[in-house]
Amino acid sequence: MATWSDVELPTNEDTNTVRLGSVSGEESGSGLYQVDTLAKISNANPRLSSSSGSNWSIVVADKTVILFDQSYQTILLLLHFETDVDAIGLCLDGKFLVVCERNGNLHLIYVPYKKILLTKFFFPSLTGQYHVFLLIKDGFFHITNLALAKIETGVKKMVVVENLLYILDTEDVLSLWDLHFLVMIHCWPDLPINDFELTTECSSASMVICSFQIRFLPSMTVCYSLNVSSVSCLVQTKINMDTIYLVEGVCENPESRGEPVSSVAVRCFTEALPENRLSRLLHKHLFEEAEKFAITFELDLELVYKVKLDFVLEQLASASVGGYGQDVWSELVDEAKTNLMKITDEQYVVEYCLKGPWPTFETAEKMLNYAATQSSCLQIQQASARLATFFSLHGLENFNGIAWIEFLNCTDNLGDILTHLREGDIRGAQLLWLRYEIASEFDEQKLEAMLSAIPEDLSSEDLCPWFRTVFVPFVRRVLPAGQKILARWLEQRARNLELTEKGAWPQNGLNLAVLGLPSSWTWMKYVKEVENLKSLVTNLRELLDLHCKYNCRLSLSVFEKGTVWSVAFFMLDHVPAPELIAATVENSILPYAKERGIPFDELLLQYIKDLLERCSSQTTTLFTEWEAKAVAVLGCMTDNDLMVDAVLEIMQKAVVPWSNVVEKLVQQYLEMDGPKQELLKESYRLMEIRKLLRGYGIRNFNLSNSTQMLIRYILKQDLPMSLDDSLTLAEVYKLPTTQINYLYLIQLIGQGKECMTVLKKLSTSEAECVVERLTSWARLQLEDKHKKHQMVIAQVMVEVLKYLHIIQKHDALKSMECENNLVMFKAIAHLQEDFDVFFTPSNYEDPNIRKQIQEHHITAYENTRGHHSSKGKAMTTPVVANDPDGKTKTISTEAGLRRLGRQLQRTEQELWSDLALRALGVGKVDKALKILRYLKCAELYEHHYNTSTGKVLFTAAKRLCQMLEADVPMVIPDGMDLPAVIHNLACQAITVCHSDLLLDCLELCKCTQIAMDVYHQCQLSDNYGFIAKVTEKDPYSQWSFQDVFNEDCIVLDPVSVLPVQYEITNCLLPIPQDTKLYPLDCSCLSLCSNYLLPLLGPLSNMLQMLQECSQLELALRVLVNSYASCVQHVTSNVMDIKLVCLFLLLMFICTLKNSASVFCDLQVFNWRVVDCDLAIGLCMLLSKAEVFKILWKFIDNTWQNYDKILAVARIGANLCCLYEEAEEQEKFLSVITDAEWGIKLGKLEISIQPVFRQRPEMKSSLIPVLVKNRKITPDIMLQFCSTFGLERDTVINQYITTLLLLQEDEDRAGDPYMGQEEVQPLCLTDTLDQVLQVIPMLHSTSDLTSSLCAALFKLSPYNYERIEVVLKIIQAADENVTSFSISQAFGLLQHLKSYKRVSPPSDMENTYLLENDMLPNSLSDSRLPFHLLMQAKHYWKIISPEISEETFPTLLLICKLMKMSLDKLYMSAANHVFEKKMKPLILDQRKKGQSHVGNNEIFKMAMTMMKYIQCIQSPEWAAATAHKITQELPPGHEKTQSLRFCLALADAWLRDPNLEDEARAKGETFLTKLKLQFQRSATENTLIASQLNSPELLKLTGLPARLIVALYEHSSVEERCRDSGGRTYPDIHAVVKEIATVNSVDLLKIRNMMLEKWICKTGPAMTKSCPMDDAVGLLIPILSPLSTSAPRLTFCHRTRVLLCLIRLVDAAILEARLQIPRTKIQLDCYMFVSQLEALNIPYTVQSFLSSPKEGLVKGLWKNHSHEPQAVRLVADLCLEYQVYDPQLWNSLLQKLLGFNLVKLLFLHKSSVPLSPDQQETLYRTFVLLLKCPFLLNLDLIGIANRFTQFNLLAFALGTLLLITCTNKKAQHIQGFLSLYSPVIILEQVEELMNTGELAGFPSKIRESVLTFISQNGQHQKLFKTKHFKHLKQFIMLSGQPDQVKDLVDYLISQNWYLSFIHSIIRCEH
Repeated sequence: MATWSDVELPTNEDTNTVRLGSVSGEESGSGLYQVDTLAKISNANPRLSSSSGSNWSIVVADKTVILFDQSYQTILLLLHFETDVDAIGLCLDGKFLVVCERNGNLHLIYVPYKKILLTKFFFPSLTGQYHVFLLIKDGFFHITNLALAKIETGVKKMVVVENLLYILDTEDVLSLWDLHFLVMIHCWPDLPINDFELTTECSSASMVICSFQIRFLPSMTVCYSLNVSSVSCLVQTKINMDTIYLVEGVCENPESRGEPVSSVAVRCFTEALPENRLSRLLHKHLFEEAEKFAITFELDLELVYKVKLDFVLEQLASASVGGYGQDVWSELVDEAKTNLMKITDEQYVVEYCLKGPWPTFETAEKMLNYAATQSSCLQIQQASARLATFFSLHGLENFNGIAWIEFLNCTDNLGDILTHLREGDIRGAQLLWLRYEIASEFDEQKLEAMLSAIPEDLSSEDLCPWFRTVFVPFVRRVLPAGQKILARWLEQRARNLELTEKGAWPQNGLNLAVLGLPSSWTWMKYVKEVENLKSLVTNLRELLDLHCKYNCRLSLSVFEKGTVWSVAFFMLDHVPAPELIAATVENSILPYAKERGIPFDELLLQYIKDLLERCSSQTTTLFTEWEAKAVAVLGCMTDNDLMVDAVLEIMQKAVVPWSNVVEKLVQQYLEMDGPKQELLKESYRLMEIRKLLRGYGIRNFNLSNSTQMLIRYILKQDLPMSLDDSLTLAEVYKLPTTQINYLYLIQLIGQGKECMTVLKKLSTSEAECVVERLTSWARLQLEDKHKKHQMVIAQVMVEVLKYLHIIQKHDALKSMECENNLVMFKAIAHLQEDFDVFFTPSNYEDPNIRKQIQEHHITAYENTRGHHSSKGKAMTTPVVANDPDGKTKTISTEAGLRRLGRQLQRTEQELWSDLALRALGVGKVDKALKILRYLKCAELYEHHYNTSTGKVLFTAAKRLCQMLEADVPMVIPDGMDLPAVIHNLACQAITVCHSDLLLDCLELCKCTQIAMDVYHQCQLSDNYGFIAKVTEKDPYSQWSFQDVFNEDCIVLDPVSVLPVQYEITNCLLPIPQDTKLYPLDCSCLSLCSNYLLPLLGPLSNMLQMLQECSQLELALRVLVNSYASCVQHVTSNVMDIKLVCLFLLLMFICTLKNSASVFCDLQVFNWRVVDCDLAIGLCMLLSKAEVFKILWKFIDNTWQNYDKILAVARIGANLCCLYEEAEEQEKFLSVITDAEWGIKLGKLEISIQPVFRQRPEMKSSLIPVLVKNRKITPDIMLQFCSTFGLERDTVINQYITTLLLLQEDEDRAGDPYMGQEEVQPLCLTDTLDQVLQVIPMLHSTSDLTSSLCAALFKLSPYNYERIEVVLKIIQAADENVTSFSISQAFGLLQHLKSYKRVSPPSDMENTYLLENDMLPNSLSDSRLPFHLLMQAKHYWKIISPEISEETFPTLLLICKLMKMSLDKLYMSAANHVFEKKMKPLILDQRKKGQSHVGNNEIFKMAMTMMKYIQCIQSPEWAAATAHKITQELPPGHEKTQSLRFCLALADAWLRDPNLEDEARAKGETFLTKLKLQFQRSATENTLIASQLNSPELLKLTGLPARLIVALYEHSSVEERCRDSGGRTYPDIHAVVKEIATVNSVDLLKIRNMMLEKWICKTGPAMTKSCPMDDAVGLLIPILSPLSTSAPRLTFCHRTRVLLCLIRLVDAAILEARLQIPRTKIQLDCYMFVSQLEALNIPYTVQSFLSSPKEGLVKGLWKNHSHEPQAVRLVADLCLEYQVYDPQLWNSLLQKLLGFNLVKLLFLHKSSVPLSPDQQETLYRTFVLLLKCPFLLNLDLIGIANRFTQFNLLAFALGTLLLITCTNKKAQHIQGFLSLYSPVIILEQVEELMNTGELAGFPSKIRESVLTFISQNGQHQKLFKTKHFKHLKQFIMLSGQPDQVKDLVDYLISQNWYLSFIHSIIRCEH
């Protein structure tokens, strides 16, 4: 195809408006367009497309691309490509061209150089997926997988305009869519469109086949139509163009329709109508051309100026947005002003000035002022006011034209406020609220929106002042129904502050919440929301008190959910350590409890319960600090019963096992006494069970159902305490313990543990039962258990049965059965252990089996012994060897064989008798003696006490005697005393032998005794084979028998004498051992026949050897023993005794002669102990004279050896009796008596030597010594008197008196008669017993009684025990005592013994002791003096200090006993309770500021005191006592109650019928004064209790009527009305009622009088009375015009009544009773009518309501305009009823100014110093200044100067901040701050501008001051003031380095650098 290279650019002449000839069709439509051909391109039938930009146009025809300039006058680029061009694009203002060919080539062309920079080939997509490349300013985008084919199938063209989308689909249908929602808005299906463009006029340029049309949207009406070629397209251009470009194909022959296109023409369509052309010019902003065009065509010239002004507005809007300099917008403003002057349309000028987005505040202000000069209308004034508001809101520096226009056009004032609130701009919202009036549009919905708009993070510190001063009063005034919404919001907001503003909580919450409480809230009924808020305020107040008073930081939710108790719990919970509990309780809990009226001890008890409940519920309690805390809390309690309850709770909940703290606590209370002690012990037992079970891992267990199972479980744990724990369980649940012990013992046996300890702990009956069951169990176990277990069971059963045998020894039958079992189990056990023989009980009871075992082991023993003997080894220790087969053990020792014999029921005697004899037979004495020693050992000797043992011992002893006689060699252990051993065997044998052997054993004992004595007199030598041991004398013989004289003699030779002596022994037992003896036979010589002669030879030899060695005594014994046996032998055998007797008699005489020679040396008297019998016998051999001489000589020479003197004297007395010397005998008897008393008194450490051997009467000199000796008993004294014949009564009296007083004397000075060691004194009981035994022996007791009565008062008055003894003795003497009453003394003593003194000894007691020569006694600290109490004059001096509640019962009994005045005692007791307890406690409470309420301690004391006083018998004394106590009480509840009690006592006094007249008059006077005192006290107490105890009111306590009036006029009444904080105020009504009751005042009369005073200020008092509770019935009648309650009730009175009713009565009730629908209007009417009435203008409410208000006003003005009151009334009526007559108001304002009724005039009238009212007025003036709509027109500098004159510098500076001119404002502020102190300004900001009503101006003023100081470096002005910290913070946050540096330098110069560092740290945080 040929390229399109022939391009023609026609000249201007070619431009025409004619039709296009043959190519163009017919023109039609209402529009007129000029058609110009811009270019022509030659070729045929092209494929066309075209587009244009800001400075270029492009045409594509097939493969050719032609680039023109925007006006088609220049060809910029002409390119031909290989294939058709599908897409083109230009960027960077036409510098780069992108061309996309159909073959896939993409070209990038640089237009200025006409060069292709890049060609890229892309493969055609076979799937219909394409790539999109986007070139943008900052980069390049590549989009893949774009399905263009699918998109192309549906959409041909899309155009987006704002939010509208125009779509031309492939079916040539144009539709309009919403871009955001893709919803079709409009569609034209009937109009086929091939292409379209959008123009400025919102017309659619569309091309249908052969037709070019311009249509209007959205009606699609044809505006212009032209027929064009079928080959045509629209040039794609930007919207809002006024020219349409068309590319049209032109044929060579225009008439031919079917020919191909030969050329292409670019045509331009331009509007041709003048109006439209003007519009086009104006649209193109060609204002000069347009102005000329309008002038030329006489069009509307003002339209050109208006459009130009509109264009300026657009430019100004752009300038306001930004991007233009000051010069630009200055020119725009000037141009606007110039054009405005050309416009005569005033409305347009005004609207233009109002809607113009002026770039600066000054411009906006000037334009508004210009508009005001053109037209004076309200709209301009409103705009001016809004401009002032905008200035105040945003300031000059933030002024913006667009923002100003938006602000001006905003009609939703409340919405604007809400916007600022949502953005957190509270100051902006406050300012808008201040300057706008939104009351008319405010409703509940707006209120909710307002509240919801307040941000959550807005500080309550910023919000509360505004709400308090502005918002809340506004809501109450404008929207009363909205108070519930406000209350609900404030409640929630206040609650949220706990999380958002924790630092200031709860004070901030309280400050916010109280704002929602209406004034007089206590008088009104409110909805739930207000009640909830009221409750919240109350809670927050209490919470704040907790924070401040008690440092208890409690969350609100916890506080609300809890109670006053739980709050106290919380305070205790937060105590960090138990050690701090006591201090916390004293400082916080106790005051809190008293303040809330909580019982203190019950509170602590409940806390302990709560603490334990919470802490013990934790399943994993690792620490038990809470137990220590609970114990610490318990320590603070005072009520013993509640303390015990707390201990019980702690026991129940404490962690088991208990800690030391809990254990110590429980033990402490267990040791106390109390009514709940049993419960405490029972609980302790139960807790022990819990503790017990916890030790076994059991926490929750139902003991009642499975106790037995639990016990088995505990026993199986096998712990040391398992048994005790099981028994404890059994004891608690009353279960039998036998089964438990039985099971436990079985368990111990099974484990091989010792069980006897457990068994021995059981009771006898239980042990028997358990052992019996164990025996049965053991029998079964031994039948089938293995060997080891059998051994354990058998051993244990032996021990068990031994113990059972011991406890059953008194039951013969049971003991026998037990013994049998014991024998069996013991044998089984030993057989098992020693011989490995395991018998079952059944086998053991079979004798045959026992016999087999016995024979087997004896044989084994013999073999073993023979084996060892053959090896010559000595077995020193028992050896048990196993058999080779390992089944049995071989017995290798005798002990084993003995044990075996015992176990096999063979006696040891039978077993070992032969063994012993066989050993002796072979000379093994040591072996035989071992066997015999075993038989004699203590255990076996006791357990085998039988005749067999005796037989064995006798045989062995006799055999040994035979061996010694025959001198048989034998093996004897070293050091053995064999004769003594033999004698011992004989002695043992005689004790157990059979009766048939008794005589033989006796003879053997006597013979072996002599042989042993002979052996002991022998020379000791080793040659004989044994060595005798020196044996000590038998203690029994030493103390049971008299000592015998031991003679001096020669030592014997044992080799010579022993065989002979044992031969004698054998001769005295002549019958051989193997001889069979019959019953009653014996083998001794005395009963045998024909055995005498062998005895005489050895006997003679023995006597000869003994006499040769001077062993005369021994010889005599041998001879006597033998002689006696021989005599018996001869006698029994009827023999001739002459020869034998003669021989024996000769030997006996010879022995006596030798003995007589011994006495000659008097050795017997010089022996250690005199042998009296021997001495007498020897003395009989001497002459009488020689004997007496020797005796008296010995007595005289012996010094105080009364034992020897007594022995010698007795010998002498006996000799005198033999010699019949009576006189001499009396002398010896006297010596005997003295010696006996010498011995007796010597044992008592008393010497009789001074009176020894003196006359009896001289013995009385020893009496004083005797009676002073503690060891002397009455019996001794009586014996002494009787012995020596002394007078008994005198001695006894002296003894008793000395005995009683001796202890007292010795306590002071010691005993002069006691020279040795101190002797323990007698017990007083023993002393009394001794004396009582002696008294009956007296002949007369009168002397004794007199001496004891005198001695009684010489005793220590504190020694009750000795005094009691003396009294008992006096009582026992049974004599009348006149000095005092014995029974009274006894009773007093009994009381004193049970009494413990509480006061120290008095001086009077010490004086008494000194006067009576008594030393102080330590007992005086705990005992009262007995003697002084017996004396009436000292009684009360001793008793009075002792009186207390504890001691009173005892003292009362003492007083009754001593017959003392009980009234005096009761008086003293009452005074004591008051002075010592009640008064200090009350004073302490007053000092701490605590109340009496709930103080149980004071109440108990008062009750005790009253009880004492009521017991006083004398009514006068009782009343006086009570009154005396009352006088000392401080004012308060206690004093009032005490006076009430005094009144009751006084009444009782006067009710006495026997009262005398004088006493009755005295009582009545007392009662009268008391009543007055009571009334004053009760009144005063009521005031104190209600916190109304101001000095003014207390002065009126004696004037109750005046006091009641003063109370009703109290300031708290008005404060209650005004306060909305929910604060607690005194209940005046309750106080008044109580005062009236106490003082008997007619309260109704007073109330009527007060109504007269307050409501009816003039006229007489009202006489009508009705109950005050019915406020409606009392006040409503007054409202009636026909009321007769008073002669004249003015409407002023009725107005007050109506106001009271509104406050007092519910609205519904009030409307029903008054029958009026709107109470508020009625109140206003009453007020107006009352004012008219004051002007003497008669009106009623009805006439006033029906009168025309404008006429009323004008009439008032006409007649009363000269009266200030009337002028004020006219102003109020005009405002209320909207009377706005300009002329009237002009005059009215002048009058208001003239009468000084306008508060703004205050500026001209005030002077310094200002009063509070003046200061408040000036503050309101400043508020009005901020609200003033004409703020821009005020003389602010002048107003500021006036504020300065009144020294209100903060208000002056705030006024200067309102100046709109920046330079002017800065200049004045700088000058102002330079002149005045910044400290004063800042302090005024804090003091005077903290109301929250000033909309952020306080902060602006503060910032201005701080800015000035920081910029000028004047830090010293605020240094060391509270404002300096704000300055530091301001400078650091401002971010000005220079200012920060200056501040740092200044601080360094002042050494405050560290403070600055701290400030920086705080700011960072």
